[in-house]
Amino acid sequence: MARCVGRTRRRNFRLHRGQANDGVLRVEFGGQSAEFTIGPAAEKWAKRIRNPPSRLDKLGIKPAMTVVLLGVKDAGFLAEIGGRARKVSSRKPAAGASVDVIFYRADERAALDELPALSKLIKHDGAVWILRPKGRKEITEGDTMSAGRRAGLVDVKVVSFSDEYSAEKFVIPVARRTRS
Repeated sequence: MARCVGRTRRRNFRLHRGQANDGVLRVEFGGQSAEFTIGPAAEKWAKRIRNPPSRLDKLGIKPAMTVVLLGVKDAGFLAEIGGRARKVSSRKPAAGASVDVIFYRADERAALDELPALSKLIKHDGAVWILRPKGRKEITEGDTMSAGRRAGLVDVKVVSFSDEYSAEKFVIPVARRTRS
């Protein structure tokens, strides 16, 4: 059972503080607060609210990874990833290369024609993240999902990359993976 105090607009919803007591999670956001009776998991949820995962955590970027950024111009992201990944490049790898993760910005449908070639450049357990503008008819989630299937990839995750872009993760299906 939840008891909400005050009203809030969804797009302004940002949790600022979370605390748990006897199975009740209390969150504060934008001068408002709410309490949720959720039982033993309340403390775990409160910790997650107090220490949210970073963008790189959500994207699965680990320190030993090699990352390629194609068309990515987000200065904040460039600084973040440069501080974590082992190697970061903004050049398309040569044929036969094998990288952990490729971030590819696609602002229109035609850009998705590059996906089959990009899929050949990732390691067997690697990923291609397609960054596409949010809420634009020029390229939709359906377009990226279809392009991924045509490239022989499966979509496994969607993350809000920034206020302007969504990131959709594509990987080689487990049944088709080979050890390199």
